[in-house]
Amino acid sequence: MKILALDSSGLVATVAVVEDDNLLAEYTVHYKKTHSQTLLPMLDTIAAMIELDLDSIDAIAVAKGPGSFTGLRIGSATAKGLGLALNKPLIGIPTVDGLAYNLYGTDKLICPLMDARRSQVYTGIYEFVKEEFHVLDAQMAVPIEEIAHRLNGYGREVIFLGDGVPVFSERLAELMQVPYTFAPAHMNKQRASAVAVLALSYAKAGKTETAEAHMPDYLRPSQAEREREEREKAGKC
Repeated sequence: MKILALDSSGLVATVAVVEDDNLLAEYTVHYKKTHSQTLLPMLDTIAAMIELDLDSIDAIAVAKGPGSFTGLRIGSATAKGLGLALNKPLIGIPTVDGLAYNLYGTDKLICPLMDARRSQVYTGIYEFVKEEFHVLDAQMAVPIEEIAHRLNGYGREVIFLGDGVPVFSERLAELMQVPYTFAPAHMNKQRASAVAVLALSYAKAGKTETAEAHMPDYLRPSQAEREREEREKAGKC
């Protein structure tokens, strides 16, 4: 099965093509450009490099959220457009799950941290047991103090990764009561190849959707929605 995967949920833009257990191509950029400038050119580049016929793709995987509201819209719109044009199913992968999958095979707890602003992180708790991926605490938006408390309760060593690590590393040093480390640079950001491999297991389980039905999972209201709600509440007082 051949999967085209996209992830523009965070600071990184990343595109990959995986066929069964073979990574054919991956293009990842973390630089001062918007995902609207990078995502489609990256796809065009790897398609040209591996002489990819887009009609040969079986499904399109996309990190569906949480993450940057703008980034998620760009990724979902791109995936939906390709799905509609090619008549291919979509596979929405939870962003934090895909990030955790970078650390395949570790015997430690995995805790991705994405900076969600407003003193919160998008996070979750994961592990691998005999090479099987397990979600212990599904992705959530919580204060760093809450996820640290949950991790301390497991009493096991933890590996942190994600763009929230440099933001909250000093606070983690104060909060963590169990041993922990940070993933190295080649594993600590979103990778479309991880999204693609997870999507293979989703496809085998029948977890696909039509391009028309796909929607991002923002996990919490946008800033504009929060401000509107606050104005409405103020108007009622």
